[in-house]
Amino acid sequence: MTLTRSRTDRMIASVAPVLDFYEHGTWERHHLDPDIADFAFGNPQEMPLPGLVDTLQRHAVPENKDWFAYKTSEEEPRQVVAEVLRGRTGLAYEPEDVALTAGAFGALGVTIRALCDVGDEVIFLSPPWFFYELMIESSGATPVRVRLDGPDFALATDAIAAAITPQTRAIIVNSPHNPSGRIYREPELAALGRVLTEASARHGRPIILISDEAYNRIVFDGIEFRSPALDYDATLTIYTYGKTLLAPGQRIGYAALSPTFPDRRASMSRIMIQQIASGWGFPNALLQHSISDLESLSVDIAALQARRDRMVPALREMGYEVTRPEGTFYVMARSPEPDDVAFAERLAGLGAIVLPGSMAELPGWFRISLTASDAMVERGLEAFRAAMIRR
Repeated sequence: MTLTRSRTDRMIASVAPVLDFYEHGTWERHHLDPDIADFAFGNPQEMPLPGLVDTLQRHAVPENKDWFAYKTSEEEPRQVVAEVLRGRTGLAYEPEDVALTAGAFGALGVTIRALCDVGDEVIFLSPPWFFYELMIESSGATPVRVRLDGPDFALATDAIAAAITPQTRAIIVNSPHNPSGRIYREPELAALGRVLTEASARHGRPIILISDEAYNRIVFDGIEFRSPALDYDATLTIYTYGKTLLAPGQRIGYAALSPTFPDRRASMSRIMIQQIASGWGFPNALLQHSISDLESLSVDIAALQARRDRMVPALREMGYEVTRPEGTFYVMARSPEPDDVAFAERLAGLGAIVLPGSMAELPGWFRISLTASDAMVERGLEAFRAAMIRR
């Protein structure tokens, strides 16, 4: 007798490739080699920002007896976030519109579970961040893919419109887009807003746009990031400080409902209940106390852009097809061999670890993280050159 796969089984299947790569595969076998150039994940390869260390040390000193008491979304950091959102978008965000979370990962988990349910459908764009499907499955909703075509990975508005059904509850849009580095501009976002507005009216309930803006400050070439909240009322913005600080293990971020979000007080209450139900899904006290200072800190974006500008032409000269990201930490390159997983393993043997594109539903490609140090970039380019020569 064949048993139907449970929700947990589907969740396991959705992340099996990347967990295998991380726990048993190429990364696990090679990342501790002191001479390896590690481009696999957006992890720091150098010591943390001095300002981050100073901030955490300063705010670790208690100012009152409740300094380390239980924390939900505290008023002062919510005010900081609301002020920042007002300044970045011009929209009238209030502190009550903000739920503080354990990074973008935590924000996605609680908001999807709060606003979506069994029988709902949630659209996500592929190639995706590799945990979207997991997050959607955890809510009981059904994941629906819309493919983006490389190498430009433009926002596929017509395909999104075709994927919408009466069951569509939400869509996740990630800009700047991981893994491609594409930043969506006003014409694309305005067109998407029209599609969602018309579909919401047609089906009698708002489609929620979950705007994953984890990299919205990691932008290159002076490009101005635009939030989808400016083009669509029912937008929920997701953000994490971990990318901007290049400190993904210090997990603080937020989910913010647009001031035009329908029934936003009830929606925020549902999010808070999910934060409690998930095992107290709020950032710890120290990070909440630090948030005003964290707002002023950033990884060296000029250095990231310089690494992009070093790697992209060098790889193209070697014969690789390579994207030129507009933001994020990542460059995408087409594998010179059809099996990107096998190519990544061979490349690791030559001294560089990359993330196979198959981990992000993009077989035949691989992803390079610009968070590698400058020395790693130079060693890595030698490995990329050797891999192309020895085909």
